[in-house]
Amino acid sequence: MNYKYTAIYIMLIVFVNWLFTVVPLVDLPTGEKWPPASLVVGLIFVARDFAQREIGHRVIVAMLIAGGLSYYFASPYVAMASVTAFLISEFADWAIYTYTGRPFAQRVLISSIIATPIDSAVFLYMLGHLGVMGVTLMTLSKLAGAVIVWGLIRNRMDGARI
Repeated sequence: MNYKYTAIYIMLIVFVNWLFTVVPLVDLPTGEKWPPASLVVGLIFVARDFAQREIGHRVIVAMLIAGGLSYYFASPYVAMASVTAFLISEFADWAIYTYTGRPFAQRVLISSIIATPIDSAVFLYMLGHLGVMGVTLMTLSKLAGAVIVWGLIRNRMDGARI
């Protein structure tokens, strides 16, 4: 069996968590903080959907492996915030992806729309930077990446309607 997307999913989580440790937070006019690394997090939600197509519900195991690697390669602090946020938001994403019965491209978009605000709020809360503006900007950053990938998926889906 090919585990290409599962490997990409794990690597993206570790890479993004590493980015959160090396790219400084940006101060917002409201006094809140926004992590620029959140611009690439939306790709993880889409990669998770592809990984689930490969390994089914064991995608949660892949997420835990990525969290463990992040603890080592990124920072324990970011890894804990990431794993907590991913556990909560990924279960929401997984449930929507699994149970909607919609075409793949629609499931990718809908699950990202639901899971990204959850992930943003939990992650920023765990880092001590929870605020409305920060969560909003982080969510929009993640959705931008997810929507770009969703558009690519939709265009590649052999003329399937979404």
